[in-house]
Amino acid sequence: MVATIAEPPYRSDDSGSSWSFAIRVWLAMILALFVSFWLQLEAPASAAVTVGILAEPTRGQALDKAGFRLLGTIVGVAASIAITGLFSQERDLILAAFAVWLGICVFAAKLLDGYRAYAAVLSGYTVALIATQQIDNPQHVFESAMARGAAIAVGILSIAVVNALMFAADRQPRLLAQLATIHRRVHEYASAAFQGEPGNSTAFLTLLQEIVTLRPEIASVALESSSGSVRSAAARTAAVGLVAELQVARILNSGPVDVDNTACDQARAALERADRSALAVQGLPELVAGQKRVRDVATEASAWAARELLHRDDEVRQDLLALRSARWPLRIWRTPLYRSYRTAAESGVRAVAWFAIASAFYIWAGWPAASVSLSFVALITGLGATTPNPRGFTTITLVGTPIAAVLTGLLEFIILNGADAFPLLAIGLAPFMIGSALLMTSKRLLWSSLGRVNLLFIIIILAPSNPQTYNPQAFLFTSLFIVAAAALLLAAQTLIPPISGDKRRMRLLAEARSELHKRGHRNGEAPEEATFRDASRIGQFLAAGGAQDSRALAEMLSCFDQSAMVRLCNARLMQLADGPLASLAEEARKAIAKRDTATLRTIAHGLREQTPQKDSVEADVAARLITASDIIDRGSTVEPFRKAL
Repeated sequence: MVATIAEPPYRSDDSGSSWSFAIRVWLAMILALFVSFWLQLEAPASAAVTVGILAEPTRGQALDKAGFRLLGTIVGVAASIAITGLFSQERDLILAAFAVWLGICVFAAKLLDGYRAYAAVLSGYTVALIATQQIDNPQHVFESAMARGAAIAVGILSIAVVNALMFAADRQPRLLAQLATIHRRVHEYASAAFQGEPGNSTAFLTLLQEIVTLRPEIASVALESSSGSVRSAAARTAAVGLVAELQVARILNSGPVDVDNTACDQARAALERADRSALAVQGLPELVAGQKRVRDVATEASAWAARELLHRDDEVRQDLLALRSARWPLRIWRTPLYRSYRTAAESGVRAVAWFAIASAFYIWAGWPAASVSLSFVALITGLGATTPNPRGFTTITLVGTPIAAVLTGLLEFIILNGADAFPLLAIGLAPFMIGSALLMTSKRLLWSSLGRVNLLFIIIILAPSNPQTYNPQAFLFTSLFIVAAAALLLAAQTLIPPISGDKRRMRLLAEARSELHKRGHRNGEAPEEATFRDASRIGQFLAAGGAQDSRALAEMLSCFDQSAMVRLCNARLMQLADGPLASLAEEARKAIAKRDTATLRTIAHGLREQTPQKDSVEADVAARLITASDIIDRGSTVEPFRKAL
């Protein structure tokens, strides 16, 4: 029923677009209710709630979320029928089976992000809304599922029609602007190395986090137009390229640039130009062209890093041009997400425990309508799993629900006050729906979250019908049951707390440390894609409060640097695997695995002596091995951060 309340707020560029968004949401809700009344659907309120869930700022995001909502509902309906079919005569077994199913869905949500995570938890709490509420009437599960599915379809069609008629904005233009801005800021970060300025880890982390958080939004671009899949692929490839360029810029920022001033000026000038011809004329071919400028292998390693930076920069420019002109990029990269299976499994177990505590309380209390409140416990539990702070999500829900109840009472018993004409319902809903939608556009997460709570829970508590019923007892019970569900879940989360940010950080660090010593990378995964996956892990580390944990953060960044450079070395060493230098390449790979930097430098000098050409594969490998050895040595000076979990 409810979207992710604590999701990032919708940021509009001006107040006009905020009002346009709010009016679109209200009109789509009214259209959904009108069609539901006309078709005499059993659950018209579900259609309006669907509109509130799909209230996203762009067409592509709304359609993307709608697709995953349909998928999650289908899976949830199938699970509802299966659970009630297997345990139709056993109430306790139904609750136990649903608790396990909810834990599985939370586990899946923790391995996903964006609307995929929402679909996972939706398939979990759909069972609560269908099977649990029909626990005393299992023969009605199928009819309830069909009614819910029909209402969801009406809600999706309603918001799609309104977005099309009111020309809802596309995500692609703003995404292009964001990527271009990030690209410019990467230039500024890289230029510090040529100016002799020390590296700024804060700037690096900010850029890295901004890039990886665009991952879910890039997928929604595919649904905005006929060329959406092409633009999405170009944006995805550009994001991976930006991480790769940023990583090389960090190499330059982490050590001295041992090339002469003229070469530095040329490299910096090439970065500042926006056209590809500048890279060809003023770029790194001149930087490493002759013996006069490159004095030794160590100097050549710095020149390699500068050359690699311009190469990555050129690739990103081409990807952004492909995104702008809606054509396929020269190569297509994926944006893999880092997944911590242990954390996901533990989160699933805790969700099962919270639901079990709530179920035990309601069984002990013996409330006749406890199944309704229990379904809200499952709903809040599932949606909280899609946020970094489940207990904070529950707290916001507990605060926002009484506000929504008071506003609904004002609407139902003072403004409408027995009116049964549909135009009056539409007019009465306008200030509440438009106001809540405007609140969602706030840049402050708290206000945005409260806006989402009110947008949805006002409709849930009001439960519009044809004709509209005005039952104070039903209104009071619904409000109390929702508040009780949030309060009971918060008590359960206090008794069995969610995984703390400190524990998540230490686990991510331990997993990064473990992966660092594994040879190679996953099958079918390019080094650039693997680096993006590691960057997403750093994003999760920062989301868990990692910015305040300086020692652990330093080790996490060291693991990131070493892993990225080792992949680049191994990828280039593969080109020597079938030639006369195959044995030397194998020895280099073994030295990398053992982190034997002395052997790496010896091999690099040997390769450089055998190949006088400065642009050969052997020279490139030598430069990479020297760079890798320097990064590994710096990493060895970072004291491993150990902390009991």
